[in-house]
Amino acid sequence: MATVAALGLGATAHAEQIIRLSTTTSTENSGLLAYLLPAFEVKTGAKVHVIAVGSGKALELAKNGDVDVTLVHARAAEDAFVAAGYGVGRRDVMYNDFIVACQASDPARIKGGKDVIAAFRRIAAANVKFISRGDNSGTDVMEKSYWKLAGAMPPASRYLSAGLGMGEVLNMAAELQACTLADRATYATYQARTGLAVMVQGDPRMFNPYGIIAVNPARHPGINDKGARALIDWITSPEGQGKIASFRVGGQQLFVPSASVP
Repeated sequence: MATVAALGLGATAHAEQIIRLSTTTSTENSGLLAYLLPAFEVKTGAKVHVIAVGSGKALELAKNGDVDVTLVHARAAEDAFVAAGYGVGRRDVMYNDFIVACQASDPARIKGGKDVIAAFRRIAAANVKFISRGDNSGTDVMEKSYWKLAGAMPPASRYLSAGLGMGEVLNMAAELQACTLADRATYATYQARTGLAVMVQGDPRMFNPYGIIAVNPARHPGINDKGARALIDWITSPEGQGKIASFRVGGQQLFVPSASVP
């Protein structure tokens, strides 16, 4: 992969250079992008325009050529996106994990558990509401897979499909005294305002990797392929990975860098 300098995006690059990035609400809601992107923009003279939606929508925007590059957390969908020829050069960027969050009183009696499927069965059986993202995001897809493995779901009266981003769903869960599945980064960012507590964590099935993919210029010749590759180069470089590692909320590291040489 070419370097930033080789792409003509070094210190002499024009400020009007635009790179369109579709990404998940977790990278936006957590504050990670606001922390990361200014360093890239200063280094390259480029400007990154961010569209933060669920992973499914982010990949759809990339598929349609409405963005130049996408950063998501839905590995099966990412692999299918690349296999179908819509994206090229997928790289690992970072990972964190999912957690089950509920009101601190623990109405489903799942606190301290490490088996997410057992926890979902308890939620289905308990008199507690569950708020789903319902937006085909990476979190939503993972949640649906847990219900399938659990072999049970709450009745419609206790299962609310919000069609919203993670931060909004956490606020809803707090207001309705409900449980939800969340990525750790957004949960940590919203914890103080919601009062929700972590009930279940540590299940290997809750691993949450993020990847970055350039839109295939052969499909969409008008995209900014050089800019996309420059952003990929930087975010997977020692500098970008170091910035990811140093990002903290309340002293807690929320993402673990995972880029490797392709």
